[in-house]
Amino acid sequence: MEDTLKRLLIVETESEQLVTKSKLEKEQIVQQALSEAHQAEQQFKANIPNIYSEFMQKAEQRATQSIAELNKRYAERKTNLHELADDNKQKALEAAVQVITQVKIDG
Repeated sequence: MEDTLKRLLIVETESEQLVTKSKLEKEQIVQQALSEAHQAEQQFKANIPNIYSEFMQKAEQRATQSIAELNKRYAERKTNLHELADDNKQKALEAAVQVITQVKIDG
């Protein structure tokens, strides 16, 4: 019986050591994970200016492209309006002459 008690004590001691070792390993893993997360956060924070710069460059490129497209459409519309005005100018002159001659005939 004494041997059984001794073995139980030994097993209990070994179990406690395993539990202690497991707790230490767990704490090391947690600390390592926290350290890695902190490092990743610092890298991200350090990279924010680059991210912002890239975003601003892309936004500026899109704005420049949009402005160029709007200018092109404006120029096309301006040309179309000038052509339309030139086409209607002759019609307007003819209509004015007709009105004037009509007034002279009637008057």
